Amino acid sequence: MAFDFHADKQVYFNMQTDNANKYVIPFIEQSLKIEKGLRVLEVGCGEGGVLKAFLDKGCFGVGVELSMPRVELAHQFLEEYIEKGQAQVIGKNVYDINVDNDFEDRFDLIILKDVIEHIPDQEKIIHYFRSFLKENGKIFFGFPPWQMPFGGHQQIVESKLLSKLPYYHLLPRPIYKFILDRGDVSKGLVRELLDIKETGISLERFERICKKEKFGIIEKTLYFINPIYEYKFGLKPRKKIPVLGDIPWLRNFVTTAGFYLVEKH
Repeated sequence: MAFDFHADKQVYFNMQTDNANKYVIPFIEQSLKIEKGLRVLEVGCGEGGVLKAFLDKGCFGVGVELSMPRVELAHQFLEEYIEKGQAQVIGKNVYDINVDNDFEDRFDLIILKDVIEHIPDQEKIIHYFRSFLKENGKIFFGFPPWQMPFGGHQQIVESKLLSKLPYYHLLPRPIYKFILDRGDVSKGLVRELLDIKETGISLERFERICKKEKFGIIEKTLYFINPIYEYKFGLKPRKKIPVLGDIPWLRNFVTTAGFYLVEKH
C-alpha cells in the first residue's frame, strides 16, 4: 500500500501537505509561530509537499533535494509560489550550498522530515546546519527510529511478503542482504535499503548528537502509530505507549516516529 503512494507522486504530494498541516505545523507552533515572512528551509524536500504547507501560511521557503526527477516535480507542483518569488527549489547536495552566497538571509526554521535517517555522519550535518540558522533558529526533525518494526523502510519493496514483514532489517547485514536478494527486490532498492541500514538512527543517538552539537530539545513527541500511517494504512495516530515508550533503548522498538524541535545554543 505504501509503495502505491510513492508511485503516484501527485497523491503523495497532497498527502505530505495534509500531514504537515495536521501534525507537523501544530507540533512546531508549540514553540514557533508559523506566519508570513518566516524563512523556512527544507532539506530533502522531495516533491515539495511538506514545504507547500508552510508556503500556504505565507512563509518564504527553500527546498533542497538531491534527486533531480523529484526536483523537476517540485518545480511543477510549486510553480505558482516559485513564479511569485515565494519559493525556491535547489537540486544540490546541501553540503554544496554556501549560505552567504546562495541566500539573502539565514533561516528561522529548517525541516528534515524522514531525512536524517538517510544521511551518513549525522553529527557533521547537524553541526553544519548551525551556519544556516538565525540567532534563535530552530530545526524540526521527524524520523523513524532504526529499531522500530519498519525502520529499514522495507515497506517500500516490491515483494508483498517482505514489504509486510517487520524487524528483519535488524538481522546481520549478510543475512539481511541474502533475504532481499532472494525476495524479488530490485538491485537498486537492495542497495538503498543496505545504505539505510548503515545510517539508521536511534532516539538515544539522536539526542546525544543534539547535546554534543549544543542543540537544546524544546519540543518532543514520540508516536506509537506514526501520523503518516493515517494516510497509508488508515490508522489513527497514537502517541507513545505509557511506561514502555519511556524506557531508553526499548522505546525504539515501539516508537514508529519521533518528532523533535531543537534550538541552537
